[in-house]
Amino acid sequence: MTAGTASAPAAPPRPDGPTGPVPGRRRAARVLLARPELGAVVGALAVFVFFALVADSFLRPGSLSTVLYGASTIGIMAVPVALLMIGGEFDLSTGVMVTSSALVSSMFSYQLTANVWAGVGVSLLVTLGFGLFNGWMLVRTKLPSFIITLGTFLMLTGLNLGATKLISGGVATKTISDMEGYPSASALFASQLVIGGEVRVRVTVLWWLGLMALATWVLLRTRAGNWIFAAGGSADAARAVGVPVARTKIGLYLGVALCAWISGQHLLFTYGVVQSGEGVGNELIYIAAAVIGGCLLTGGYGSAAGAAVGALIFGMTEKGIVYAQWDHSWFKFFLGAMLLLATLLNAWVRRRAEATR
Repeated sequence: MTAGTASAPAAPPRPDGPTGPVPGRRRAARVLLARPELGAVVGALAVFVFFALVADSFLRPGSLSTVLYGASTIGIMAVPVALLMIGGEFDLSTGVMVTSSALVSSMFSYQLTANVWAGVGVSLLVTLGFGLFNGWMLVRTKLPSFIITLGTFLMLTGLNLGATKLISGGVATKTISDMEGYPSASALFASQLVIGGEVRVRVTVLWWLGLMALATWVLLRTRAGNWIFAAGGSADAARAVGVPVARTKIGLYLGVALCAWISGQHLLFTYGVVQSGEGVGNELIYIAAAVIGGCLLTGGYGSAAGAAVGALIFGMTEKGIVYAQWDHSWFKFFLGAMLLLATLLNAWVRRRAEATR
């Protein structure tokens, strides 16, 4: 270098070079961390790998079909329960409402010797009436949804047993499997598809995935989805900007009732008879699946896809314990542990997401 020639300053490192973070990657990480279902997806992968290692038969096509079926029976209800929780409410009557739906279909068809589709239609109206009652009581009385739906749970539990004994003379309904319309109704609610000669996919899996897709579209692509998030985040603030909070919450309860009707018809047309005491306790499983999927108990946050993944975790755990030849008595212990771990993981993911904003 000659005298009087200044050296050029070193160029600063490029932000996307080896010494700096990649903006695109940071944005992708931020978007990923913001998804409510991230923790559930990580948990599902961990559960899948775990049982794949400890249970030799877990990865067989027939076993995976059984896992998907178990997950779908939970997921059909977990998805609308998740939407309800995002809207800031609970429903403790969902488990027995499923049974009520099946009982109405069965007893109406059998006692009136009508085509089973008549019973299915009446059951739809009655079940939607239960959902309307829950929603209407909530907006009219301003009582917590916990109290209202607990009352509905107790009333339906007694009604299911008392009405079944009064009409059928026992704790179970009479079989309707030989009645007109049963084959076509069974095809819609309880059939199965055989793929590749080995994999049997129950129709409930299609209902589950379809409901998840519909609920996701409603949440992310419609005005009603914005209303659900707003009503769950702050009902007073939502009302102040014109959100029809009362109508939104009633609609959410009707959505829960609709899915309870679907689940109830599957229960009926799978076995042809219904035990009046079924469903008690399932409401907690639906709520737990939604929480594992990223829904907050305080409302305003969550996703339908996360609830579906939470149901998948339940299905893998329940069937995985059987395939691993463990004592099934440990099932509830594993579910409780997963609920706590998933809640902690979801809270950590949310904190990281907020820190990267």
